[in-house]
Amino acid sequence: MSTAARVETITESSLEEAAALIRAGQLVAFPTETVYGLGADATNDQAVARIFEAKARPQFNPLIVHVRDLKQANCHTVFDETATRLSAKFWPGALTFVLPRRTGSNVSKLVSAGLDTVAVRSPAHPAACRLLELAKCPVAAPSANRSGYLSPTTADHVVEDLGEAITLVLDGGPCSIGVESTIIDLSTKPPSLLRLGGIPSEEIEAELGPLQLAGSETILAPGMLANHYAPATPIRLNAQHCQADEALLAFGPNPVVGAKVTENLSPKGNLVEAAGNLFTMLHTLDVEGCTTIATMSVPEYGLGLAINDRLRRAASGRR
Repeated sequence: MSTAARVETITESSLEEAAALIRAGQLVAFPTETVYGLGADATNDQAVARIFEAKARPQFNPLIVHVRDLKQANCHTVFDETATRLSAKFWPGALTFVLPRRTGSNVSKLVSAGLDTVAVRSPAHPAACRLLELAKCPVAAPSANRSGYLSPTTADHVVEDLGEAITLVLDGGPCSIGVESTIIDLSTKPPSLLRLGGIPSEEIEAELGPLQLAGSETILAPGMLANHYAPATPIRLNAQHCQADEALLAFGPNPVVGAKVTENLSPKGNLVEAAGNLFTMLHTLDVEGCTTIATMSVPEYGLGLAINDRLRRAASGRR
């Protein structure tokens, strides 16, 4: 008989227990600055397979490997001058690199879906950093939710969605950024943008120049599927009016009227606040018993690009 995961507040003792569980091949959910991750030893084939099983995730969809620092990343991937320069500016932080796999790396081939690249990130959240130090191994950690559904930004979201599949959930409160990391492919020239996320693409382009947006013919990293990040309730984009049986995800000081229930990403129109609220408010609206979640327009710049990317993918429906 399955049981719900145990939830522990973050202390040195709970982090040590989580690290021991990861080394033993178990699944542990933990907070990062972006969303909660579902962590397993990235060098353990069976542990990585448990991530795919728990999430019901297609095995052609690669995972991100979380590392302590550039030194650990270099054990498993090949950093060129560009990757080294960008890591100095943005790591630790919400930026993931897809890089050539280093010969001799013991990261499971399941992590990268058999590709000759590995996606790596060094998170900035203090608990994630300490967990990686204690685990003494790279940690594969996609978002701790069922594949294709809303990403978790609180421990409660994790338990509601995946509680029976996880041994331990570390509760670090709400995630500060609230959308997943930005992913860039540095394995080819010129670099390409694989996923919009917590580091605005404008900041990366200030370092690299214009980035091309990768197509979806080959799935090189998480978040590239057309249908993703979706609540159970259908989403309607760019709402300028609402019906009485709809929920509204608003943005800005003048929300559309007429909805059954409204959540406002940011009444002041602040994109950082909006990103932090996105998944939490979608989780809330998804249980309100409405026919549709109508979403107001969000500006197409900065973190607004990542917010709109998530909403468009959520609105595309599931295969």
